[in-house]
Order: sequence, then C-alpha cells, then structure tokens
Amino acid sequence: MDKNVQYINAKGSLLDRNRIMTINKKNEKKQIYADNIVIATGMRPKTIQEVPGMTENSITSDDIFWLNKPPGKTLVIGGSYVALECAGFLSGLGYDTTLMLRSIPLRGFDQQMADLVLRHLEHSGVHIVRGTPKSNTKQKDGRLEVTWQSGSDVYDTVLLAIGREANTKDLGILDVGVDVDQDTGHVVGGYGGESERTSIPNIYAIGDILHGRPELTPVAIQAGKLLARRLYGTSLEAMDYELIPTTVFTPLEYSCVGLSEEEAESRFPDEIEVYHSYYKPLEYSLPHSSSEHCYIKVVCLRQFPHKVIGIHITGPNSGEVLQGFAVAMRTDSLTLQVLQSSVGIHPTTAEELVKLHITKRSGLDPTVSEC
Repeated sequence: MDKNVQYINAKGSLLDRNRIMTINKKNEKKQIYADNIVIATGMRPKTIQEVPGMTENSITSDDIFWLNKPPGKTLVIGGSYVALECAGFLSGLGYDTTLMLRSIPLRGFDQQMADLVLRHLEHSGVHIVRGTPKSNTKQKDGRLEVTWQSGSDVYDTVLLAIGREANTKDLGILDVGVDVDQDTGHVVGGYGGESERTSIPNIYAIGDILHGRPELTPVAIQAGKLLARRLYGTSLEAMDYELIPTTVFTPLEYSCVGLSEEEAESRFPDEIEVYHSYYKPLEYSLPHSSSEHCYIKVVCLRQFPHKVIGIHITGPNSGEVLQGFAVAMRTDSLTLQVLQSSVGIHPTTAEELVKLHITKRSGLDPTVSEC
C-alpha cells in the first residue's frame, strides 16, 4: 500500500502486551509482534434485549445502508443524534417515519436547542411518539407490529438507534491488564500523563472506546495522527479534547461548541449571560420558508470581558458557519466584545453571530428584523 501499511482482514486478540493472535475467515491463525499496540475498535449499536421480538425483528443504524429494498414505513427508536438524523433523512426521502423517544432527545446537548431540532423534525413530517416499546411482533405479511404504553402501530422497518457500546469484548485486554471501565467497557486512558495511554505503557486506545472522550470520528482521526507523530516522529503534541465542535445533521442542522446553557449554569451559577436571536436565513426568504426554529445562542461569562464559553446554532449549513468560530474559541480570547466589534459579512448567517445584543435576562424579543 502507498502508506506502507499492511492490512490484515482478521479478528485479533491480545496474547500479552506485545503479541496479537489473528484468525481469518479461513480459520487460519497468525501471531503478530509489536513494540506498541493501538486499540481502535470503535463501538457497535446497542439492541433492546428485554423487549420481546425487538432484537430479531429490528435493524440498527449500521444496517440501514445495507438494505436490499426500501425501508418503507419506518419506526426509529431512540433520542440520540443518530436516531434524529436517521428519522430526518428517511422522512426527507419520502418514507413515512415515526421517531419514538424513550427519554429526552440529544442527551448531553443544550436542551433548548434539542427542542428546536425536535420541533423542526415534527414540522418537516416526522411523527413523534413518547414512550417505551413493549413488543415487536412480525405478522404473517412480514410487517412489524410494535406496541408501547399508550398505543401500537404497524411498520415495514424498525430501526434501533439507542446508543452504542464499546467494541472491546473478546480482545483479551483484561487478561493483559488493560484498565477498563466496569460500567461502559471503555478503555481507561490518561496513564503516564497521556490521554491515550492505557494502564499498560505500550498499549494505547483512541476513538470512541476511550473512556470519557467525545465519540466523534474527527476526534479519533486527530488523536491517531498526533499519537503516531509522538511514537514515531519528534512531536510532543498531545490531543486537546476541550472545545471540540460538532454538528447534528438533522434536516435543520444544529451545531455547537463549548458549554450548553445547562452546563454553564451548573459550572458558573448566576455568573453567565446568554445572548440570543431568532433569525431568517437568506435562502429562506424567496420561498418564504418558516424560520421559526432558526436560532443562535452565545453563552458568556457575565463578568467583563464576557468570555464566550458556548456557541449554539440551529439553521441551514450551521456546521459550515460554526467551524471558524470554534477556531476562535480555541484561542481562549473570544469575548462578547470581540464578537460585537467584528464586521459581519452581509447577508450571511454568520453575520447574525456578530450582531447579537439581546440577552435572555432582558426579556426583550430576540427576533431579528429582515433587511
């Protein structure tokens, strides 16, 4: 391969801190020796074992792109960003889609923003059901009857997106002595002052399986690059897991970086100020599309110079908008004054961020008038 990487299509498990046993589909075994080992096995979707018929009659978010026929009328179960994204694109493709929420949507995200995303999903045609499934029964025609506390319905496809679990089973890492979180199965890092180093000095972990780290593909890629440079180059640069931006790719995108309003209030009680606005994107003007869910919120410290500690946007292409502001936040010098003294690019969504001037505390109407 052009990167001089040998790829082995096989299952592997640790024999000791330096040896890996691989077994391929022909049941051929091979031992590999390595000075350093990196565990990057990622996560797999969870299923609902305790609900009759759910495991055998459902697919997961990993399976949806492998279907050999259209999903038809679909029930998506879950409140994660994966669940909301799946419900959004299935509805957008024209399929009758229902989203079943067993608890709050987008746990860990700002809940005001999560509510806007959910309301827009409903506005765009996704049916919202709140409850817990009780059974999933395959009928004679192959369709699936799902029951919950307050009702039932019949679907062509039931898709589970209720979270993911660490794919660390059968790796032999416990036998070798790698420290693993007992509740989640995630590999515990942070040994020797390195976030990715495990309890065994020459064994590292990156990506979703690393305990307490953001479960995002770009995070795993960046951490892997930096680890490789430290191990085999001259770099000492470590991964910074703070202020990582992310986007929920629902029909109305939600992008954020930094603290949610709830986290900020918990960390800095009575010390935060929230600047916000409802705005209308330019591309919504000509078709007269509803912009009632397009919203910007900047969370600042109340004390001068009003350091920005969180930015949240719902709207079209919000990921494109937020990336630059996330870079600015990483300088640790982004304040409200810096935002407000910046000249906006007209007419853009990003401009609305530098025009913010109304606080939640004021009680004033934050709706932006059209130009």
